[in-house]
Amino acid sequence: MLRGKTALITGSTSGIGQGIAEAFAVKGCNIVLNGFGDAGEIELLRSRLAADHGVTVRYDNADMSKGDAITAMMDKAIAEFGAVDILVNNAGIQHVAPIDDFPIEKWEAVVAIDLMSSFYTIRRALQAMKERKWGRIINVASAHALVASPFKSAYVAAKHGVAGLTKTVALEVAEQGITVNAVCPGYVLTPLVKKQIPDTAKARGITEQQVIKDVLLAAQPTKQFVTVAEVAALCVFLASDDAASITGAIMPIEGGWTAH
Repeated sequence: MLRGKTALITGSTSGIGQGIAEAFAVKGCNIVLNGFGDAGEIELLRSRLAADHGVTVRYDNADMSKGDAITAMMDKAIAEFGAVDILVNNAGIQHVAPIDDFPIEKWEAVVAIDLMSSFYTIRRALQAMKERKWGRIINVASAHALVASPFKSAYVAAKHGVAGLTKTVALEVAEQGITVNAVCPGYVLTPLVKKQIPDTAKARGITEQQVIKDVLLAAQPTKQFVTVAEVAALCVFLASDDAASITGAIMPIEGGWTAH
């Protein structure tokens, strides 16, 4: 059912985004990768996905903090493939600090990449989706779209915004064969999470091991990190025909965190 469709995944050169890209490639989707990293490693990823799964894989280095670059990326993908059938807004950054010490430039960067980039991708993807009367928009939010944590004001605000954006767009396109959902992972041991561990330790005045045990996994009743494969599998399901009646959903995948 997904074979031959095109999936564009922002922030897909590592971590959760890479796992999602690989999961859609397995299903026979053409892939547009996006993200930063070593050019050689990205090319190896691109060529491997194409060769292993017999699909077309492109890479676009658009900066997710810049609306013009995002729009150009979408225009290029639509020109080549006719549509971005499956849009996964996954790009994200984090900064941890008390709000009265939160650098303004960090706040603006987090909100731009974690929230505003989804506005730019969605507004450009919808025309072709409407013409085809089929589309899947999946926003990778966070458990922080549903609950808050100290010292993450920009991230929590942006992810709550993603939840609101998801619901609004879902209502606007509900009769046009397009679904719009958000998946909300708990802590996944990705480069983003690894990077915030020392910052959180500094902000709270505790060790990095205490951050893992008493801050990160303390929130998740399973006491286990969510895996990239689990998040990717949920995204693939939401793109399937079996999920055609799921739209406007904010779906936790966080080991029971938000059940508290």
